[in-house]
Parts: sequence; structure tokens; C-alpha cells
Amino acid sequence: VQLQASGGGAVQAGGSLRLSCAASGRIMSSSPVGWFRQAPGKERMFVATISGNGYFIFYGDSVKGRFTISRDNAANTVYLQMNSLKPEDTAVYYCAARFPGNVVASREISDYSYWGQGTLVTVSS
Repeated sequence: VQLQASGGGAVQAGGSLRLSCAASGRIMSSSPVGWFRQAPGKERMFVATISGNGYFIFYGDSVKGRFTISRDNAANTVYLQMNSLKPEDTAVYYCAARFPGNVVASREISDYSYWGQGTLVTVSS
């Protein structure tokens, strides 16, 4: 079981990035997947999550209207499109998947069983 997050980088405020999370097929086609982020010296926090069928999507308050989560189950990939980036979005971004059979797209870190290695997003002012 592996999750691979990619797409991070350095961008100026107002810019955009798209993160990708590639996973093994069994997880990606049936499990909710979430994105979380951890800024230096801060706790990991919820960013967005999407159900296995893509019908249920939730966002953290700080990213609503700017970030969009989507998934392509045929490609075993979940995306996080990040627009209008702010310096406070600077963090390591992690994707995570729930154990197959758990269908709820949860905001809780503890509900996720599989984690990617993280990808760094740096937004300069």
C-alpha cells in the first residue's frame, strides 16, 4: 500500500499549483482520500477530502473557494488544485486514504490509515 504525493513547489502569492496523489488501485477506487497540511511548528490540519465515488467533498474553512479536490479513479489519482495561494498556505501537504470499506469522507486525521510522504508548498509574498 503506497501513496505518492507530488506537485509541490515554490510560487508567489496569488499563484496556483496542482498537487497529485497516486495510490494503489484497491485504495484509490474505493476509499475516501484527504489532503492535510502541516506548517513549520504547527499541528497537521485538514485541507480537503473526497469520497470514493467523488460525490461528497469537504474543505477546511481556510481554503474554501480557493482549493478544489477531485479524483480520477481510472488513473488512481486524487488532485488538489490550489489557486490564489497565500503565504499562510506554506506547508508540507500530505495525502491520506481511509481503509477500504470506510466510505465517509472524514475531516479527522485519525480516520486515515494510509499516508503519503508529503510534498512541500512554499508561497512567497
